[in-house]
Amino acid sequence: MYLKNLKIQNFRNYENQEIDLSKNINIFYGDNAQGKTNILEAVFLCAFGRSFRTNKDKEMIKKGQDFSNIEIDFEKKDREGKIKFQISDKKYVYCNDVKLKKLSELLGNINLVIFTPDDINILKDGPSVRRKFLDMFISQLRPRYIQNLNLYLKVLEQRNNYLKQRINNNNMLEIWNEKLAQYGNIVYQYRNEYIEKIKEKIKDIHAEITNEDIKIEYFSDCKDKENYLKKLEKNIEIDKIKGYTSSGIHRDDFKVFINGEEVNIYGSQGQNRTAILSLKLSELKVIYDEIGEYPILLLDDFMSELDEKRISKFLSNINDIQVLITCTKNIDIKNSVSFNIINGVIG
Repeated sequence: MYLKNLKIQNFRNYENQEIDLSKNINIFYGDNAQGKTNILEAVFLCAFGRSFRTNKDKEMIKKGQDFSNIEIDFEKKDREGKIKFQISDKKYVYCNDVKLKKLSELLGNINLVIFTPDDINILKDGPSVRRKFLDMFISQLRPRYIQNLNLYLKVLEQRNNYLKQRINNNNMLEIWNEKLAQYGNIVYQYRNEYIEKIKEKIKDIHAEITNEDIKIEYFSDCKDKENYLKKLEKNIEIDKIKGYTSSGIHRDDFKVFINGEEVNIYGSQGQNRTAILSLKLSELKVIYDEIGEYPILLLDDFMSELDEKRISKFLSNINDIQVLITCTKNIDIKNSVSFNIINGVIG
């Protein structure tokens, strides 16, 4: 798939801008704070319905304005489409001029993989960051995944509110336990499936970039519905004391090992970056296997985080893929088109 055209109005530091994009590599270059990453953010917003930089939608509206519009024309192997995103007092999303009732309906229209300098935190930070990576990855391929995850989180919130009251009657907890075990196991099945798909790809991809051995291990309480249900029942009194549910898919995690050592603890900065690159390239190839075409690849200032050898190895893996790259200086890449950005204006 590829993006054909992007229009942005009153978005971040852009007033009105229209860009016709190449099917191959698009390079957005310029000094810092000129608006390069804003282009990638606009694309990401039309794919996922939210920003990868902020949780506050109004921050994306240009100062002095009360609304923002983004419009993307895209093409897949079997269809053309258009996404329109409006931010004002609320968010409004249109797909092919039809207003979407839920943001979850947006997922899967535009498939993409993004790499930013902050992505090294996927391995270095806590489990919630790695769960977020999995949730974004899977949700654009399996819409029902996010539905089951939201059902689980809704039941979890109800159970936690009840636990905080420390009520002696456990009848309601038994009902919520059953629901948590049901939805939790469904979410686990999705996550485990895609972790296994990544495992199939990442070993060879990582070997092309470096000669190190890489492995992923997934940890979850919900591998078996009945065992998880027993664990919930066993921990009821402990959970009442804590005031929250101490086990479940909301505590899932996966760890990456380089040459048998956990990379976020024992790995160098370079090893962590390379592991993330391998993880992202694996995600890209899994999406290709699922939908029969490559997703869009967004690379935000990734050149600054890698040495020349890793850059070369990485670029060798992105043939026949539409790529949007941001960088401070123009770079010479085969089959690329460059756009110079100066204070929200594309030259």
